[in-house]
Amino acid sequence: MKIIHTADWHIGKVLHKHPLADEINLFFEWLFKLIESEKVDLLLVSGDIFDLANPSAKDRQLYYGFLRKLVGKNLKIIITGGNHDSIGFLEAPKELLSELNINIVGGAINNIEEELIEVKDKNGKLELIVAAVPFLRDKDLRNSETDELYKNRTEAIREGIKTHYHTLGQICADKYPDIPAIAMGHLFAVGSEISDSERDIHIGNAAAIESSAFPKSFQYIALGHIHRPQIIGGSPYIRYSGSPIALSFSEKEDQKKIILLEINGLKLTAPKVIDVPKSRELKKFSGNLMEISAKLEKYKPDYPLVSFVELEIKEDSFSSKMLMDVEDLKANFSEGTAFKILKSKTTFKSGTKDTADLFKTGESIEDLSPKDVFEKRLDLENLEDELKESMKAAFQELLEAVQQNEQ
Repeated sequence: MKIIHTADWHIGKVLHKHPLADEINLFFEWLFKLIESEKVDLLLVSGDIFDLANPSAKDRQLYYGFLRKLVGKNLKIIITGGNHDSIGFLEAPKELLSELNINIVGGAINNIEEELIEVKDKNGKLELIVAAVPFLRDKDLRNSETDELYKNRTEAIREGIKTHYHTLGQICADKYPDIPAIAMGHLFAVGSEISDSERDIHIGNAAAIESSAFPKSFQYIALGHIHRPQIIGGSPYIRYSGSPIALSFSEKEDQKKIILLEINGLKLTAPKVIDVPKSRELKKFSGNLMEISAKLEKYKPDYPLVSFVELEIKEDSFSSKMLMDVEDLKANFSEGTAFKILKSKTTFKSGTKDTADLFKTGESIEDLSPKDVFEKRLDLENLEDELKESMKAAFQELLEAVQQNEQ
């Protein structure tokens, strides 16, 4: 039996007002071909299917369109809810999808044994048990008894998660002693390396779970929530697949992955990590304006999608003209390039003076006309005389217009 572990699709994610639907669509196309070529039997998706609890019509179409393509491929699919997902939305078509060999567990189930899903081969022989554990919310883990038993809310949550997995593990050991078992999860584990795109869960991740919290009855733990692929507790059998696309500029250097597992008889082979092809590059350029301009001229990305660029401009002294030049630079590279500038930040080693520093001792702003104040401020700028005169004329025109409107 071949199994793929993926998570954190975040369908509907927007990066600086730019939707990432194209990346997800290309990932789905690649994953579909991989499932076909590898003859995968089981697809596990460990939470955060959507980025928003109420996804748009286009995002729903992308999700259901991918599932529809997989129907009839002799593939079983198990999807669990994450902290971004709406339990009600994910589970609304649950009964219908189950008829298509797609199991949805959007939230914790009162009868915990129902989170255990049997996976059978083509001949109906039981080959695997999957503990489809979704994101566990406070209401799933805490009650008056636990709050009295533990010192604080954080400890109650941590112990609640541990108890949840150990209960499922014990059921597997008792009811399916000779069948391999895998657990899914959407949580924060101790030692995880996070990026800027994760939302804190469980009190700022204070309730992080130790790898020892997962019982030995599970041969593999398929985790979601952390967007960087990584193993936990030094074990390749407890791992985050990570998100399949970069969800923030902090992930620009990450190689996205999915995990391929194989079960032969009762034994799980070592997980195989497969790189997800990068469809668009996230790139950051730092330096002064002249340096960055030269770097942009040379930058020729070669990816299926237009690359996204972040600029970090560092100058010695403040100049309003410099800010104008930055905007001109962004405009110059806004069309006809293989990249798009999404974000820029300009900093100066020495900033502008406080307004009070513009005046001599004993001089007050009330003693000056608006034109005098503007010209004093203009004198602080390192501008050519011609530009200064042009700005003075523009200011005078605006001042006269304002004064006329006040009359």
